[in-house]
Amino acid sequence: MKTVAVVLAAGSGSRMKSDVKKQYLDIGGKPLIYYSLKAFEESPVDDIVLVVSRGDVEFVRSEIVEKFGFDKVVAIVEGGLYRYHSVRLGLMAAEGEYDYAFIHDGARPFLTKEIILRALDGARDYGACVVGMPVKDTIKICDEDGFAVSTPNRDRTWMIQTPQTFSFKLIKELYMRLDREEEELIAKGVNITDDAMVVEYFTDRKVKLVEGSYNNIKITTPEDIPAAEAILGIK
Repeated sequence: MKTVAVVLAAGSGSRMKSDVKKQYLDIGGKPLIYYSLKAFEESPVDDIVLVVSRGDVEFVRSEIVEKFGFDKVVAIVEGGLYRYHSVRLGLMAAEGEYDYAFIHDGARPFLTKEIILRALDGARDYGACVVGMPVKDTIKICDEDGFAVSTPNRDRTWMIQTPQTFSFKLIKELYMRLDREEEELIAKGVNITDDAMVVEYFTDRKVKLVEGSYNNIKITTPEDIPAAEAILGIK
């Protein structure tokens, strides 16, 4: 069994309101992307493909991958306009006979070996697996005018995280199909926001949910920085 992790670090981080791209922000003395790479480096995952912003390949290679000795990084490639473009480019750069692929947002620094192993077990058993956690709050579905129209059963509602883990052959083939049919999906108003949606849209396969962690937060806005520092134990 051979596995590859596609780590996404190609976003602009516009909501962070910083001159520094969020994947390079200093958190606890290390760039944000360091933590995800370290988790995969110290896990049973065989290889890592890192997807970065345009023009950042050499910077990331020298200042992050080589500086911190991430030996499992086998490719660093530029991302695309949208997240799903970056995922496809990362999967294309994963040259090898892989059995399973992890797709992880590099802005989630608190990935653990335990989460990785649970995700891999889920992918091995079901072919498609995402990590997440049951929601703690009541969720409302609203209409276009902002009025509540329904309330899903909280016991059946999860907030989805990454990594999302799949049969490598399955997810690569589906992303190639997504690329071919992108214009048609846009015309239909289909908005692909995570990898599980690609499986859900193109196949009848069920995607298994397994527990991640409430600490597995995504760093998106300035308010997330103190939360990240608290998880790291920084005072």
